Parts: sequence; C-alpha cells; structure tokens
Amino acid sequence: MSTMRSAVFDGDERVRVARTSRPEPAKGEVRVRLHGCGVCASNLPVWAGRPWFEYPFDPGAPGHEGWGEVDAVGDNVHEWRPGDRVALLSGRAYAEYDIARPESLARLPSIAASRALPGEPLACAMNIWRRSDIRSGQTVAIVGVGFIGALLIQLATHAGARVFALSRRPFARDVARSCGASDVFDTANVHAAIGAVNELSGGGGCARVIEAAGEQATLDIASGISAEGGRLMIAGYHQDGPRQVDMQQWNWRGLDVINAHERDSAVASRGLREAMDAVEEGRLDPFSLITHRFALDRIGDAFHTLSTRPDGFLKAAVIA
Repeated sequence: MSTMRSAVFDGDERVRVARTSRPEPAKGEVRVRLHGCGVCASNLPVWAGRPWFEYPFDPGAPGHEGWGEVDAVGDNVHEWRPGDRVALLSGRAYAEYDIARPESLARLPSIAASRALPGEPLACAMNIWRRSDIRSGQTVAIVGVGFIGALLIQLATHAGARVFALSRRPFARDVARSCGASDVFDTANVHAAIGAVNELSGGGGCARVIEAAGEQATLDIASGISAEGGRLMIAGYHQDGPRQVDMQQWNWRGLDVINAHERDSAVASRGLREAMDAVEEGRLDPFSLITHRFALDRIGDAFHTLSTRPDGFLKAAVIA
C-alpha cells in the first residue's frame, strides 16, 4: 500500500509527522497532491489540547485550507483531470494528499503560478462579503485584522466604501492600511476605540460593521460603532465560551445582526469559485498576506507561531 506523510495531532501542543496510508479516490471523488495548507486559528484548540477532543486525530485532520494539483480521479468524475491545479475544501489537508468531492474544488487562477493559495478562508471572505451587502459610498468597519479581515478590507475598498480598520496589533494596522483602509484604530481600550470611530463618522456610526476577531472585546466594539439601521456581521470564530451582548443597544439601533458562518457545502463551494475569480480579477490579493511558511515537518512551529503572533505575523502556511 502506498504511503504519504501526514501530520497527526496528539494534543497538549504535540503534533508529529507520520507515514500513513495514502487515500484512494472512491467513485465520485478526486485525490489532490497537496502543495500546502493554510494554518487556521480555529485549529489552535486542537493543537493545544481540549478534553472534548479524541486524540490522536485522523492523519491530516483538521487541515482544511489546502491547495495543490489533481493526482487521480475516481469513477464518474469527468470535470477534473490529473494535473489540474486546484484549491479544495476538505478536512485532512495537513498531509501530502487529500480527497475531495469534485464540486469542492476550484481551479487556481493563472496568476497564482506556484504561489501559496489557501482557498477555504478566501471562500469564507467571499461569503461574508456577499451577506454584508457593502455598497459604494458606505462607511464600513472591520473589527479584527487577521487574514480574513484583511481580505474584507480589500474587497470593501475595491467596491468604493470608506473602510475603518480596528486591531490591537500595530503590524495588523499597517496591513490594513496597505489593503486600503482609510483610517485605523487601536482596540486596546474598548471605549476609546468606540469613541474614536464614532467621532470620525460624525456620531452616526458605520453602516456596515464586520466583527472578525472572535473576542468579547471586538464584539463590544463592533456593537458600539454600528449605525442605526445598520448591519452587524459576526464573522469572528468565537470558540472560548459564551458571549454577552447589549440587547438594549441592538434593539434601539434596529440592527440587522448576521452570523456570517456558513455550514452549507454548496454555499462554501460557490464562495471558493468566486474567490478564485476575485483573485484573477485583482479584487483580492492573498499572496502579500501570507507572512510565514513552514515545511510540513515543522508544523508544530507553525502552530506555535500562530499562537504567539510575533510582530510581522499575519498568516502561516504549511508547505507539503
């Protein structure tokens, strides 16, 4: 049986690279020889270890930001051929190979060449963008400037919106400016951040606010700078316990509050295809946002870097 290298998560910040069986595509499946996989902050609890997870994880799991080229196809797959360069939506992409359904693949744009291009977070950005209904001339705030937040700044700026960006990290605020934000704000002091944005917006707040950090503080800020009749998008991944919201504030302002997380695979696949088009058209530039690259054998270092976020860090990718 053919083998491959895969990352295996054992919990307690332990991850090893092991020789595991290479998957074979079943009927209606595609196998992709992975070139790499983005490292997602939602995987930090898996790496750190939590009692509700069962360890060891399956080989390659929970990697879900892979890209590479089609290596083999199962029966009844006609739209993909070996050699096609693709981004994929899958679940075991911290490895050299992974399996996906044909509809979960999107062709990489020609300008990607051999560059790292984790498709799944770009798909998330496109789905958040669609539901945000951002229009030219609006004042938009992105609260939390990680990889997805930076992508949303690019999209909103390209659409003609005035974009405010908020982050506690100076480097992230610099990234926000490079992506087109007109003004940036420090979130270290929640009340000061809210006051500064509302003052600059003339007291009316922002017509569209996207909370993209997944923290109580950023949720508070996003609520506090939303305009009456505005739309508040919850795009951050809140994974460390319950949250509190000021329902009186939400009610008084008549906010539309939308959970921007998608669980419909067809919507995710559509977002992936739209993202590849946006990269081709120049509305998205993910390449400048990937600041750190690690060989698969150093995946533990990738997660340590993600957890500490040193100066100059925005997004890491593991190269298979």
